[in-house]
Amino acid sequence: MNNYNKYLSFGKQEEDWGFYITTTGYTKIDTNQSYPLNNQHPDTHKFNWDSGRILDGFYIVFISMGEGIFESANIESTKVKEGTCFILFPGVWHRYKPLKSGWEEYWVGFKGNYPAMLMKKFDPANPFIKTGRSDNLLKLFHNLIDQVQQASPGYHQMITGTTLQIISYIQAVSQYHEINMDNTAKLVEEAKFLLRESVPNKATIEQILSKLPAGYSKLRKDFKNLTGLSPNQYLLNLRLDKVKELLSNTSLSISEIAYQTGFESVSYLSKLFKKKDKIAPKNYRGRKAF
Repeated sequence: MNNYNKYLSFGKQEEDWGFYITTTGYTKIDTNQSYPLNNQHPDTHKFNWDSGRILDGFYIVFISMGEGIFESANIESTKVKEGTCFILFPGVWHRYKPLKSGWEEYWVGFKGNYPAMLMKKFDPANPFIKTGRSDNLLKLFHNLIDQVQQASPGYHQMITGTTLQIISYIQAVSQYHEINMDNTAKLVEEAKFLLRESVPNKATIEQILSKLPAGYSKLRKDFKNLTGLSPNQYLLNLRLDKVKELLSNTSLSISEIAYQTGFESVSYLSKLFKKKDKIAPKNYRGRKAF
């Protein structure tokens, strides 16, 4: 995924809904890259490490890769590892940054009477939720960003539903400390997470999954037992689903779509697309009346 952020305007209709999203996005910070990228954010959200920042809404930040440091008016300097969410509370001073090795972060900001009630379940003195590298949570953030990018009519209300799912998920993890899975299921969940993150990349399956503490042969067997698909088939389905989404909701050329979804060539993408869906990509776009 490319770096992306959106700060949404809202009016009386959104406020009357009682739950509205103010911003969402994704940022990858590379090794030794300066942080934050203030040129990508409005003045209300800019900050530096020396002064920190105070915001007037709730925010959930998910560190999917890498690690860093977080401080707030309620928390001393704390190391944040990948697979952790932290919550920013309105009116509470805070600051955070990745370590020199960088990190990847997803976020969503929101306001309203209804989420204010829900967020009482979380403690400003302990704003961390260790979700692990959860494919379920990653998928929700991807869906949220996709919905905002597509900006279909009524999407303001629809993205509140996705954000509610995010809140519900981290609340469940916070309450029960971890989703009840055995070690094999946790490993497969991490594998699904890594595969979803790798959709744009051309790395091999073995390279993608080499970060996991398991041999590929056993992992492949466990993965297929739990999902019904091999890791390679699973990644291919993720890529083809992304191709369909881009064909339906963007004007990108098929060549650019192939590049963004990790296919080595347009001809290879077309071959696999036709094999799975019995239709050429260009005809699928026509069928969707883009």
